[in-house]
Amino acid sequence: MRKHLFSVLGAIALTLAHGLMPAMAQDSGGDSGGDSDISSLPWQVGPAKGVIADKAVIDVPKGYAFLGAEGTRKLNEMMHNPSGEGDEYTLAPKDLSWFSFFSFDDVGYVKDDEKLEPDDILASIKEGTEESNVERRQRGWETMHIEGWSFKPQYDKNLQLLEWAILAEVQPSRNKVVNYNTRLLGRHGVMEVVLVANPEGLDAAIADFKGLVPGYSFNAGEKYAEFRAGDHVAEYGLAALITGGAAAVASKKGFFAAIALFLAKAWKLVLLAVAGGWAAFRKFLGKKDGASE
Repeated sequence: MRKHLFSVLGAIALTLAHGLMPAMAQDSGGDSGGDSDISSLPWQVGPAKGVIADKAVIDVPKGYAFLGAEGTRKLNEMMHNPSGEGDEYTLAPKDLSWFSFFSFDDVGYVKDDEKLEPDDILASIKEGTEESNVERRQRGWETMHIEGWSFKPQYDKNLQLLEWAILAEVQPSRNKVVNYNTRLLGRHGVMEVVLVANPEGLDAAIADFKGLVPGYSFNAGEKYAEFRAGDHVAEYGLAALITGGAAAVASKKGFFAAIALFLAKAWKLVLLAVAGGWAAFRKFLGKKDGASE
């Protein structure tokens, strides 16, 4: 999903976009039913297995819920998140204190021997984000302003896991938002994950999310350690996973224009008043938990 996630490893409960709540409520007509109701989406409530792009699976424990590709497309539209060219999948805890999106990019085997330069990467992201705001303005959506790293890029060679987090401000509402990003390297590509939480709850959200990581696994034949001579190797390394993948490495439109295309669909926002979705979804999860017991 090289043109999508600015993204390891969500439904809707954060107060990140207070300024948009009245508009969303008005758009929905104040009706919590119908297609605009978050609880009407085809959630898979734990305990369950979430299947991601036929490439990986993740355990969905009790108290969490998983949403497939079609449901996630509808969810993105509700929350004013641009959709990419590929499929996304959503994982969320019952208390809705954070949520996450998963997608798979079949770019090939990414070599992990590159040294990361956080300052250079951040400079590219800032310029690319400003260009990506053109699309947001055209859609009548709020724009993003990058403030800096909340968590500098870090790579775990044992887990083949790249992670970072960037703090941004939504304008003109001036609300803060943090997207925590993870890349899980596989044999034939990369699993991209973005976790959204409010800045104050980020550390707790990351800890909660990381508790789910042991329940994630690539399918047999897709693991990083299963690489074989002759497999397709990506034309770029770790830094490009942060700034836009192949589009940022080789594009006729230019380096920053390519990053802009990538980042236009990257930032995830959470709109609390999506047709009364928060309360409806929590009630929905409560019923499901009760039924499972």
